[in-house]
Amino acid sequence: MPATGRNGLVFYNLSHEIGHIMPQWPSPFSPPLVVNRLQYHAMHDCYTLEYDGILHRGTHMDSPIHVAANTPYLNEFPLSAFFGTGVAVSIPKGKWEVITPEDLENATPRIEPGDIVMINTGAHRLYGDNDEYYSYSPGLYTDAAQWLVDRGVKLVGVDVQALDHPLGTRMAEHGPGPILPHLIDEYREYTGREVADDFPDWEPAHHILLTNGIPGIENVGGDLDAVTGKRCTFLAFPAPFDQGDGSPIRVVAVIDPEQQFRIPSVLAGEVRS
Repeated sequence: MPATGRNGLVFYNLSHEIGHIMPQWPSPFSPPLVVNRLQYHAMHDCYTLEYDGILHRGTHMDSPIHVAANTPYLNEFPLSAFFGTGVAVSIPKGKWEVITPEDLENATPRIEPGDIVMINTGAHRLYGDNDEYYSYSPGLYTDAAQWLVDRGVKLVGVDVQALDHPLGTRMAEHGPGPILPHLIDEYREYTGREVADDFPDWEPAHHILLTNGIPGIENVGGDLDAVTGKRCTFLAFPAPFDQGDGSPIRVVAVIDPEQQFRIPSVLAGEVRS
């Protein structure tokens, strides 16, 4: 639920919760997230958890090094890269649909150069340990990613399983895949076309966005619907992992309902207090 600060600013959480039973991307190559309780009050008079897992689970941010050698780690970006104004836009999409440049061009509010962009396809409402969210989600692909680069946006978040359409990942015929080979036959039956023809490239949105200096956020959710269609101030700071290729993050949107303040200045005042 949104929270109101002392200056009347409203803060919206756009992240899913992290925990040992959280939904996880269907990869056989990396272990699932495990959370163990090491200390508890009845015995130790304190509470300590151990977190064991990769940096790409739940609502998280990818850095360029994740997909391209000799490119920046997340901790090499300036803090200003993760804070600024932008828009949350509604681009409704269903099973296996692709976000297009036309969708982005016609989105409201208009996406402007320098914006942080949060894309709401509606898929975040399906977030869970299920095929509908992970295997059949819509997503970005080559042309839309290039449009975002050409528009000069600052940061991109999407409410789906990855920066790329699931059939542009190793779920299908890419990299060490297919890890879910049944999707190839299902796609043929559903569309009459071949995955290899419609999605010939491996994670092009990852490569296009990240190698052009645009960090990407996957699995945006929470109060996303409440801010969709609005221009907001966004905060999305990753943890400062040394040479980190990604990080779980808390994505926050801030709105001034009364339009009384320049939000970045007011936020700075709230932080100092």
